[in-house]
Amino acid sequence: MTMKTMKIMNGLMLAALALALALGQPVWAQDYPSRQIQFIVPSTPGTTGDQLARLLGQRISQRWNVPVVVDNKVGAGGMIGIEAGAKANPDGYTFLFSATAFSTLPALRAQLPYDPVKGFASVILLGKSPLVLAVSNGVPARSAREFIDYAHKRPPGSLNYGSPGVGSVHHLSMEMFKQQTGLFLTHIPYKGTAGALNDLAAGHVEASVVVLQTILPLAQSGKVRVLAVMGPDRVSQLPQVPTLAQAGVPKVVSEAWFGVTAPAGTPAALIARMNAEINALLALPDIKEAIAKMGVEPAGGEPRELDAQVRAELKMWSDIVKRGKIAAE
Repeated sequence: MTMKTMKIMNGLMLAALALALALGQPVWAQDYPSRQIQFIVPSTPGTTGDQLARLLGQRISQRWNVPVVVDNKVGAGGMIGIEAGAKANPDGYTFLFSATAFSTLPALRAQLPYDPVKGFASVILLGKSPLVLAVSNGVPARSAREFIDYAHKRPPGSLNYGSPGVGSVHHLSMEMFKQQTGLFLTHIPYKGTAGALNDLAAGHVEASVVVLQTILPLAQSGKVRVLAVMGPDRVSQLPQVPTLAQAGVPKVVSEAWFGVTAPAGTPAALIARMNAEINALLALPDIKEAIAKMGVEPAGGEPRELDAQVRAELKMWSDIVKRGKIAAE
């Protein structure tokens, strides 16, 4: 056999292999899923991210006729679960239900056991929860502007604000507010939301940034006062409360968000399949109602929308942390 003939045969073999792979990919995607799917949640059972995973997992299991297991991997502010999501087999059978910590953790920790961009493939942005600026009833301010003026007149450090912990979206959002307004407020970190809310209602701390749904009962009962919404729009639950932009603080926009990612290298066809399925579920009236009760505004759309959210926040939170000289605990 001549060298020329060998080259021709090798070329034909490679062409045949490429064709087989090209034809085989759709067939493989059509057979998906054929076994159990795992949803990793980097937070405790009962949290909003966990509720979303269980709600959607149950429906996907029914519609696809395969088990969907929710695995809560908790610890290190969400880092343990996120790492597990990054290191999972990229075969389309493991997905990470990520949340805002996905973009705040890299701002606080120089060394992570995963790459928040290269280690993942976005699937879908599930939705967002509004954050609000709230004060105790001991604060005389009735608007965000009045609170800013009131705080400026007080001695530096005499006013405190509470958060569920260092590096939480509540903490960093208040730091953003401080940096834009020039306020000096002392941060009091708590081990969770309940302690921060209880002390806000009791007047032990003067202010806090809180997810709307968690503070709504206290606001409606008059135990705390919500001054402004930190998102781009007003909320239907408190239509009289303006956004910070409407209150004259336009550069402070922050919301908690929830999304689904897959390990990097997961086949695009399987990501598209999961994206289409979750988009279909988010359009169902009963799913919309259930998610609304969690305080989440459904989003949906293409993977690139979650990509854009993550990339924008990675830079934003990094800048906030650097300017505020904030260090992880």
